[in-house]
Amino acid sequence: MLRKVRVRDHMLTHPVVVGPDTDLFDAIHLIIINKISGVTVIDELRRPVGMLSELDCLKALLYSAYYNEEVGSHPVRHHMVSPVECINSNDDIIQVAQSMIEHKHRRRPVVDAAGALIGQMTCRRILKAVKEFEVPEDPSEQLSR
Repeated sequence: MLRKVRVRDHMLTHPVVVGPDTDLFDAIHLIIINKISGVTVIDELRRPVGMLSELDCLKALLYSAYYNEEVGSHPVRHHMVSPVECINSNDDIIQVAQSMIEHKHRRRPVVDAAGALIGQMTCRRILKAVKEFEVPEDPSEQLSR
């Protein structure tokens, strides 16, 4: 049986973020160079206001190609998914994983009591944490913090 493990023990502490007015191509650039599947969109108080995934970007690019529009001048806010379901650093990762599966989300922002972003929990981090219950960490599996 799995013991309770808190989000704070396995969350990404420096997630890649963009603002809602960020140019879509700038966000795509961040996704590509950081080798991630999406970014959290935050406001000026670091509160998550949306999520932008690779698929959201692809939809925007295909839409612009189909309608012969210039998508690069579009801000992220037109393509992000909102509202955002956030989690707390004290949440149990198994419950978070169940919710992520139910809602088909690959990542969840972790917020403090004021609603400001302090981290992110991803499917990959949950997989790594659960694997470590059974098999110790292999140095080749190091994830960035």
